[in-house]
This record gives sequence, structure tokens and C-alpha cells, in this order.
Amino acid sequence: MGGPSTVSEVNFFLTNLFSDKDLIPLPFQSFIAPWIAKRRTPKIEKQYEDIGGGSPILRYTREQGRLMCQLLDEMSPATAPHKPYVAFRYANPLTSQTLEEMKADGVQRAIAFTQYPQYSCSTTGSSLNELYRKASRGEGGKIKWSVIDRWAMHDGLVNAFTNLIIKSLSKFPVHRRSKAVILFSAHSLPMSVVNRGDPYIMEVATTVGSVMQRLASVDGFENPYRLVWQSQVGPSAWMGQQTSEAIKGLARLGDEEEKRVSQIPQQSKKELAELASVGYKDVVLVPIAFTSDHIETLYELDLEYVQEGKELGMTVERAESLNTSPFFIRALADLVTDHLKRTEVDGASPVSTQMMLRCPGCKNPTCGEQKRWFAGWGN
Repeated sequence: MGGPSTVSEVNFFLTNLFSDKDLIPLPFQSFIAPWIAKRRTPKIEKQYEDIGGGSPILRYTREQGRLMCQLLDEMSPATAPHKPYVAFRYANPLTSQTLEEMKADGVQRAIAFTQYPQYSCSTTGSSLNELYRKASRGEGGKIKWSVIDRWAMHDGLVNAFTNLIIKSLSKFPVHRRSKAVILFSAHSLPMSVVNRGDPYIMEVATTVGSVMQRLASVDGFENPYRLVWQSQVGPSAWMGQQTSEAIKGLARLGDEEEKRVSQIPQQSKKELAELASVGYKDVVLVPIAFTSDHIETLYELDLEYVQEGKELGMTVERAESLNTSPFFIRALADLVTDHLKRTEVDGASPVSTQMMLRCPGCKNPTCGEQKRWFAGWGN
């Protein structure tokens, strides 16, 4: 989806976001979207000012692509050289801009590689719809397309998350390390999207389960954990429990536990503390559905939730984002290498079986058109 690289781009970003009929269908959208964006701009501008004057997502995405392609040139010399292009949905460079650049470069073969490991119609689906609308009209020239549409359980992704979580857990004293609660925080979805059959909730959960399984197998970490949801906007029902509410709840339970222990005879307290399986006030916060830092990590997690936890007497460590983690870069390169090997075989499909399944409640005809177009290699 992208993010505004400077504060001055915030209104442009919000206008594009609220104009997306795939994401937020509104009556009289061309009139209402700019009005909503104008009203929200001052608040969001202040948030971007607080994280340094803009989103770093473009910088990280470009660097991830550059490092990935360096590895790809070594791992898949038959398809080299490889070049990354960034196409954002709501911020520059927009899809049209990127397609113009690809046309000028004479690109003939391309992979639409979503940077959302877990598929949602509101993120990857919307981006692929936009790419289909533009490219099917000839923007970008004649390109043979294939798609990497989801990779929630990829071994390299799981490994990258696991290493960053272990790094955060190591900041706790040894006797508290295995009891710290791991809160996996993902961007929430409106229940209207969930209830039409969007696979995102299921796929985020599979990532969480895979990471916890890996943690247990690597160093025997079997910490208590929960999957929670952030970034709810507006009054409608969204997937919960919200991350902020989970932190408040853990703080309350921690206070109750401390009160209970304070009433136990002194000689038993140490033994009980050692037996306790949950350290309610020790938390590792993991951005499990984001592949780089941006407003949801740097502002919402770091400046709101981590601070909120500290004010409630908790120790909250936020696991680093994937960004340019060597484990993550290798995962990206492995994904593309495997995809190229699979799709370059005669008779291979350019898309996954799962991508071709529309949400059972989908009523957007563009989704079906887009899937069929990519299934035909963009023809």
C-alpha cells in the first residue's frame, strides 16, 4: 500500500486510500473520499512528524528489493539480471508510474510479488486489481506476468521472525524470559471483510503458529502468546481483541497476581514465583503482518502501545521489524527462485491454486477478471 515519504504527501496518500473502492466502498466516493482525507490529514501529519517526518517504507522496500536481487543473480543465473520495481497503491511510486518505468526499460517478464505475507482482498487483492486495470490496458507494454500472492508459512519468513523474537526475549532476565507473553500484533480488518470469507485472519494465525512451533524447536521457548489486532478505524466492528486492550488486560491480570502473591506467607513466595508460568507484565510485541517499519510500527506500536505498557508498570519489548534482516532477504530470494523454477516449466501455472479462489461472499467482478487475467500470464 505504501506510505507518504514526507509530511506534505499525507493528504495525497489519504485521498488515494479513501478513494479505493476495493478497500472502502463508499457512496459518492469521488466526492466523499477527498473530504474524509482533508479532515484526517492534520492528525495523521502530526503522527508522521513524530516518527521523523515521513514513512521509511519506500526506502526499506527499495533496499529489500536491491539486496534480494543481488542474491537472485547468484542463485538463479539463468534468469539474471534481476531488477526490483516498487509499485505502491496509495503513495508514490504508484502502479502507473512503475509500469511506465518498466515499459521504458523494455521489461518482458515480471513477477508481481506481494510484500504482504498473508493474503487479504483489502491489501494484496486491491493491489493486484489495480495492476490488472492498468496493465491490461497496455500500460507497461507487453509483459508476461506471474504472481507470488501469499507466503504466510514460508520457512525463511518463519525463521526471520523467530530470530528477532529470540533477540527481544534475550533482553529479559533469564528467570523471566520463558514466562514473558508474546503478543503478535497484526493490522485488523472490518468484520464485513472477514465475514465474506477473506483468508487473512486464517493466514496470520498460521504464521503465528509456525513461529511458535519454530521457537519451541530452536531453543525450547514455549512462551504464552496471543494474536491481537491493531489499527482499527471508525465505529464499525473490526476483528479483535485490539492490541491496546490486550496490553491493558495483561496489566490488570498482573496487578491481580501481585496482590494475590502479597497475601501468601513470605517463605512460599519465592517458590510460587518460580512455578508461575506467565509473566503478565513482561511482554514482547511482534508486528507479525508487516515486513518493514512504517506508521503502524513506529508510531502505533512504539509511541502508543509500548509507552502505554510502561505507564501501566509493564516491561514491553517491541521485536524489530524484518526490514533488511539477512534471514528475511534470503527468504525473499528463496521465494522468487522457487517461483521461477516452478513457472518456467512448460504447462506451469503463473498463479497459485489458492489465488484463484474468490471469497465466497465476493461481489466485486474485478476480482474474478483479475485472477483470470493473471492466470493467462497477463493476456
